[in-house]
Amino acid sequence: MRYNTLGRTGIKVSEICLGTMTWGSQNSEAEAHAQLDHAFESGVNFIDTAELYPTTPLSAETYGDTERFIGTWLTKRGRRDDVVVATKVAGSGRPYIRNGGPITPEGIGEAVDASLKRLKTDYIDLYQIHWPNRGHYHFRNAWSYDPAKQNKAHVAADLKAILEKLGEVVKSGKVRAIGLSNDTAWGTMKLIDMAEQHGLPRVASIQNEYNLLYRAYDLDLAELSHHEDVGLLAYSPLAAGLLTGKYLDGARPTGSRLAINGDLGGRFTPHQEPAVAGYVALAREHGIDPSQLAIAFCLARPFMASAIIGATSMEQLKTNIGAAGITLSQDVMNGIRRLHRLYPMPI
Repeated sequence: MRYNTLGRTGIKVSEICLGTMTWGSQNSEAEAHAQLDHAFESGVNFIDTAELYPTTPLSAETYGDTERFIGTWLTKRGRRDDVVVATKVAGSGRPYIRNGGPITPEGIGEAVDASLKRLKTDYIDLYQIHWPNRGHYHFRNAWSYDPAKQNKAHVAADLKAILEKLGEVVKSGKVRAIGLSNDTAWGTMKLIDMAEQHGLPRVASIQNEYNLLYRAYDLDLAELSHHEDVGLLAYSPLAAGLLTGKYLDGARPTGSRLAINGDLGGRFTPHQEPAVAGYVALAREHGIDPSQLAIAFCLARPFMASAIIGATSMEQLKTNIGAAGITLSQDVMNGIRRLHRLYPMPI
């Protein structure tokens, strides 16, 4: 297991981060604790969660349960300082979370305190904006994204107010570092500029989707990562399970995310099938597990701070963590380049 520095914070995180969004719906508290125990025995020191979780499916009844499971494990385990805990404040859209409103300074204050209580800790290592108020092209929104509709003055004022509040929670000791999620190169750079102008916390990381089927980060954001020392925390490195190959030919395994969420957040379309089949065939041709090929590719990217894996079974977890020990050959990388040219954005 390798460890990378989170932005310019000095915080060291394992290249594999344990994702948690199934805990409380598909996974019980005992299963969550077992996953945490195994991950940390394997060298993983980084946990990512959110106040919104679990998400399979989302519901008012389970809201916050994932953080609660992590909190009971942190209490049981002790040695809090050996663990890097990341969580997120939710944006608009869920009526049971601050009446469904956008992220505000007041809402951040409430959310931080509530997460601290559920996590049973007095500080959060990385606190992230789950998605921006102004809109974005993630969550399959690339086809309708139109930033020309954004009010420039309102967006700038909103970003500054949010950053100032994040500065307050950092100064108070409740949060060590800040990050973004589902954001853009412009939004990230704007916040970095504001931070440097006003002496406020600097963005340390961006948590965006990144996998063999969705590689938007390879472009402007990769350049930003290099010049500004802002690493990617890649979520969905297996494209919500597509890249395991388990959904090929229309299969819907009982208890799987596809069986629960219908279309994998818009990813399950006819366009992904030939691309997935190609990557699975490439992996098998070279004697590599398809999941491990997909994760190992992410880990090889120069902008990667950590790849966030998720699993509903211990077998899946062991396979995914095992990708940390794999170096892809030049032949495999050439095969990936060929498939990417054929299927540049199938989801």
